[in-house]
Amino acid sequence: MIGVINSSSPYGNQSGQESLDFVLAASNFAQDISLFFVDDGVFQLIEKQTPEQIEHKNFPKTFAALGFYDVENIYVCAESLTLRNLSYEALCIESTLVSDSELRTLLSECDTLLRFG
Repeated sequence: MIGVINSSSPYGNQSGQESLDFVLAASNFAQDISLFFVDDGVFQLIEKQTPEQIEHKNFPKTFAALGFYDVENIYVCAESLTLRNLSYEALCIESTLVSDSELRTLLSECDTLLRFG
């Protein structure tokens, strides 16, 4: 299983877009992928973003396509949301909230880890 960790905010760099591109491409080759959002990476999942105002592509809208690519293991660090005053209801896709200890366990089960941040 491949674990993909998103830890940076959605704009200001290309990490989020590159992560999403990798996940969609790898899923085309029947790879088992788990997607993790931690630290500032949780901002990628906030619904109703308007990056056009800063002349960026709204790549988070593409998260809705993950289901079509059979990417179902999507995890969000609950502590990361809490520290940033965000709620699960503000997220744009279905995901599983996990604690720090659950996150460590899930990451340890991955054969390969890629961090985008």
